[in-house]
Amino acid sequence: MKIAYFQCSAGISGDMILGALVDAGLSLEALKNELMKLKVPFDLKSRRVLKNGISGTKVQVIVEEGHVHRHLSHIRAIVQESELKGKVKKDIMRVFTNLAEAEAKVHNTTVEAVHFHEVGALDSIIDICGSVAGLELLGIEKIYCSPIHIGTGFTKCAHGIIPLPAPAVVQLLRGIKVYSKGVKAELVTPTGAAVISTLCDDFGEIPFMSMESCGCGAGDRELEIPNLLRICIGQLEQNENRDLAEYPGE
Repeated sequence: MKIAYFQCSAGISGDMILGALVDAGLSLEALKNELMKLKVPFDLKSRRVLKNGISGTKVQVIVEEGHVHRHLSHIRAIVQESELKGKVKKDIMRVFTNLAEAEAKVHNTTVEAVHFHEVGALDSIIDICGSVAGLELLGIEKIYCSPIHIGTGFTKCAHGIIPLPAPAVVQLLRGIKVYSKGVKAELVTPTGAAVISTLCDDFGEIPFMSMESCGCGAGDRELEIPNLLRICIGQLEQNENRDLAEYPGE
């Protein structure tokens, strides 16, 4: 079984997921071609960057629209009218529905009445759709994730100044192992939290696996820690309970 393990030592965001997937071997052109099935205007660019001396890939989603607020129904229409595979559509809508439920809880409203602000913008839609489609293109069958490093402090959004992690992120990460090292920055975005909380099968230590590739997706900020999301891709080993003494070098 082909699996992916996300190491969230600097949190997680949608663009970092895209960068990690591309860095691990996903073709940027293949991802672009898949996302063109959404029939919305966008472009993707990638470049190599260094974060605290460690290289990774930064993927940038380029869109021309201004600040647009969308409801879940608008996003559902974009996804359902696309030519994406049925499973990909289903998983994308699972992510957006979970995000809408978190926002509805925070703002004391209904799922269909939720106004997506930053997440309703086309770049965030591409981030989420690209994350789901990219994992499918790589043939990932199961997803694992480390405990998630969350930031602290405050950030400014459409509603004003709010504490970190953002309230929607807190809702999305309920029941998931998290920790903080006091980094004063938004390490986990609603987009990243929605994707990983929806798609991940298990949170904890890396499973017993035969590693085939790995990649690092870069965030925007320069932090005291490497602002990178690492993904390890490989085959899940079925004999994970065997005594590691059987393996030379252990």
